[in-house]
This record gives sequence, structure tokens and C-alpha cells, in this order.
Amino acid sequence: MKHIQNIFFITIGAFIYSFGLNYFTIANHLSEGGFTGIALLLKYVFGFSPSVVILLLNIPLFILGWKKLGHQFMIYTIVGTTLVSFFLWLTESFRQPLDDILLASLYAGVSIGLGLGIIFRYGGSTGGVDIIARLVYKYFGFSMGRTMFIFDFVIISLSAVYIGVQKAMYTLIAVFVAARVIDFAQEGAYAAKAAMIISDHAQEITTKIMKEMDRGATVLKGRGGYTGNDKEVLYCVISRNELSRLKQIVQSIDPKAFVVVSDVHDVLGEGFEKA
Repeated sequence: MKHIQNIFFITIGAFIYSFGLNYFTIANHLSEGGFTGIALLLKYVFGFSPSVVILLLNIPLFILGWKKLGHQFMIYTIVGTTLVSFFLWLTESFRQPLDDILLASLYAGVSIGLGLGIIFRYGGSTGGVDIIARLVYKYFGFSMGRTMFIFDFVIISLSAVYIGVQKAMYTLIAVFVAARVIDFAQEGAYAAKAAMIISDHAQEITTKIMKEMDRGATVLKGRGGYTGNDKEVLYCVISRNELSRLKQIVQSIDPKAFVVVSDVHDVLGEGFEKA
């Protein structure tokens, strides 16, 4: 059942990604990074179909990845890449250039980022540089992010020779927006706050949080770096609109408490909705 759900959402993500690529990126003569960027460059120069090129470029990596990266990851990768190629072919007629190239690059980033984010969130991949980066990391220890950045930089730079510097710069806007949307789609729209409270009255604060806010808390053992004295560190996850109330509770019991608040994404567990 889990695999069916994953493939269902990977299919949705592949459609959104392919539609955005055709309707906003290709229609407005923008580029992309990775194997998609190679496919677009070959389309602009020679007229090759991106749907066919992407699939052909990935076949050798499917074979290599199947042997080196594990079967489950590669099954989802093959499914995701094949669906992207299929939907790219299916939505070719949807290409419609926009008058505003900046608007086109923003929409391209949002749609491509959303599609990829959904695919990644459910264990899928679109192959290409993702597989190369994983193999480079596994055998040479080179970070995946750095490998993907170098590859994308080279492809977009080459594309600039053909599509022009201006459109290459708009492509960078699309890539930047896509990266932010991918993070959003993977982490979930729901965001909470995590508070770490260092106080000599941690137990009193914990009791009041549980009683008045109906939130759980965890007391961790710590030690002051300067004094060397044992300290209790209270860790609590709350929704954003509860932060003000939490501060009031802490201040009412220990005005000298040290409080650190940070963002938390995709919170799962009792008291929080499943993102």
C-alpha cells in the first residue's frame, strides 16, 4: 500500500514538473541544470525531443545505479524518470511563450520545484546528476550538493552561449526559486517552533507548560561551560501561535532563564497534524 501511495504522488510530481518545463521553460527558451539542461540545449540546437533525450541519457545510469545504489531507490528513480519523459511528450503542445520573461522564470521555478519536491518527498528521483552525485559521494566522498552545483553551473554556462546571457540569468532565477520550493515541498507547509530553555526552575516551568498549554516537554541534563555546574535544559516543541504564551510562562517563573527558539519543519507526533 505504501509503494502504491508513493508511486501515485511521484506520478503527480512528474506531471507538474513536465508541465512546468514545457509551458514555462521550453516555451520561453530558458534552460535548466543537469541532464534536463543537456536535453534542452540539444533541442534548441538540433531539435531533438527532450523526452527522448532524457530517457536515453539515463539508461546507462539506471544500469550502474542498480548495481551500486540499491534496488528500491533505483525502482523509484526509473519510475520517476520514465514518467517525466512520458509527460514531457504528452504536454509538448502546451508550450505557450509569455510576454514577461521574468514572470515565466518565476513560474518555471515554482512548477519545477513543486514537481521535484513531491517526487523527492515520496522517495523518487529524476535520475541524471542525482545518480552521478550519489556515486561520486559513495566512492570519492565528494559532497552531493557540490557535485550537482558544478554540473548545473557548467550546463547553464554552455546554454548561455546559445540562448544568450540574459536568458541564462533568468534561468538562474528559475533554478533558485525551484530550490526554495523543493525545500518547502519536502519539509511540509506546517512549521512549528522548538524552544530550549535553560533554567534553575526547569521542573516548575515543565509542570506549567503541561498544565496550561497541554504540551509535553523533555528535560535534558547539561552542564554550564563556565561554572561547571549541572543544569537542566528543557526542550519543547510548540505551534507558532503558542510561542508568546510559552515566553510568558518562562518569564513568570524565571526571568533570568536563557531561551533559544528555532524553526522546526514537518513535525510528526502527538499534538501535531501530520504534514
